Formats: sequence, structure tokens, C-alpha cells
Amino acid sequence: MSLSDTLTEDLKTAMKAHDKVALNVIRMIKTSLTNERIKLGHDLTDDDELTVLSRELKQRKESREEFAAAGRQDLVDGLDAEIKLVENYAPKQLSEDEVKQIVTDTVKQTGASSMADFGKVMGAVMPKLKGRADGSVVNKTVKAMLSK
Repeated sequence: MSLSDTLTEDLKTAMKAHDKVALNVIRMIKTSLTNERIKLGHDLTDDDELTVLSRELKQRKESREEFAAAGRQDLVDGLDAEIKLVENYAPKQLSEDEVKQIVTDTVKQTGASSMADFGKVMGAVMPKLKGRADGSVVNKTVKAMLSK
């Protein structure tokens, strides 16, 4: 079942259950997917859908951090619920150990040895981890590997 079909089914379920949070989140995701499809001018591939989901998740996590810093616990709680719902549609995130292993392999493949090779490594590793790992975790791991 495609992501669009899954979202439509979950939208119906949320409507029947009168789940306003789920309803709003699913509608936002569907709208983002539609906007991306219009922007690209063709039906979305799985990678395109993954990009949209990652963007939605990142926006919510960044907003959550800002609200937490401002002491707005009411908004933080709402975003926590939204983040859990968006994560249901995104692929399972890799653990830090799995990310570290992939980064280690990529560093060996690219022959990187110093921070000067940071861009080369990031360019090679991000397509492998697209949507399955947070970019900041990958960035931190690559910097740690290259600064040794």
C-alpha cells in the first residue's frame, strides 16, 4: 500500500474516532505531498515522499526545540504528539551505532583522512542514509571520524 493510500485510510479512521490531532497531522502531510507533486510536476517517487516526510518531521522537531526554549510546555506537548504521528509514516531511524558503521565504511571508500574531506564524505554518506538518520547525527559522526 502506498503512502498516499495509507494516509487516506488513516484519515478516515481519525475522522471516525474524532481524533483532531491525528486528523490535522495527516491533512498537513497530505497537503505537503500534494504541494511537492505540483512543484515537481510529476507523481512522487518513494524518495520524494521520504523527503517530504523528513522535512515535516524536521520542522516539528525544530519547532519543539524553540517552544521548549521559550518555556511553552503546552505547545511542546502538542508537537510531541504530532512528531509521534509523523514518525509512524517515516521509515525506522537507524541507531547511532548503525550510522557510525555506515559512516566508517564511507570514509574508507572515499579515502578521507582529514576535515578537509568533510564535504566529500557527507556527499557520499547522505544518499545512503536519506530519511533513515537525522542529518545532525550524521554530521556529528562524520566530524568525529575525521578529527581522529
